[in-house]
Amino acid sequence: MVSQLNRSLKRALGLATALVIAGFGVSANARIHRDPGQTAIPQVTVQQIEAGKTFGIKTAPIRIDTYTDFECPHCQDLYETVLEPLINDYVSSGKVYLVDHDFPLPMHPYAKIAAYYADAAAAIGRFPQVQQALFIHQAQWAATGKIEPIVAAVLSPAKAKEVEELEKSPVVHAAVQHDVEQGQALGIDETPTMYITHGGHRTPIIGVVSYPILRGYLDALLRQ
Repeated sequence: MVSQLNRSLKRALGLATALVIAGFGVSANARIHRDPGQTAIPQVTVQQIEAGKTFGIKTAPIRIDTYTDFECPHCQDLYETVLEPLINDYVSSGKVYLVDHDFPLPMHPYAKIAAYYADAAAAIGRFPQVQQALFIHQAQWAATGKIEPIVAAVLSPAKAKEVEELEKSPVVHAAVQHDVEQGQALGIDETPTMYITHGGHRTPIIGVVSYPILRGYLDALLRQ
């Protein structure tokens, strides 16, 4: 009887020891994979990313959708000579609602990666800063493919880390692909392409339009 009791106690002790070891093992693994300095990456949706790439108010009388490629020199020209003054003159005053869409072209090897970084930035509310940096420094990163330093230079270290992690997210990739498919459905095959919508009518503009001409067109629409 004593011998049987001893064996039972040993089995119980062995089981308890195994559970304690297993418990410590799980806890240790959790500590190994948790970096105390790691930034928590937010959960995002395609809809949130799309919202982060808009400028102005939805109730504006004119909506302009742009389809651009960050590696396209003409898109850089559009951004610097048209979109920046457009935001200052029409978007900020509530006359135009501007919506950005990605349309990276296959001929540009780093365009899609740049779009991933831009959409990752949009997910955390930093799209304007990254959009500007990518276009201004286009020649630099388009020659080397080193996009991350360009993006990191305009963000805080914590936000740069978030963007770097989100750039790999399937949700971010899906957001870019959604823009591409949307553009393809419209028949877009070159960048930049803009669609101006007013009063239920949508007008495509392919290529870079001069700002004075665009301004005249917009003013005419607003007078209708």
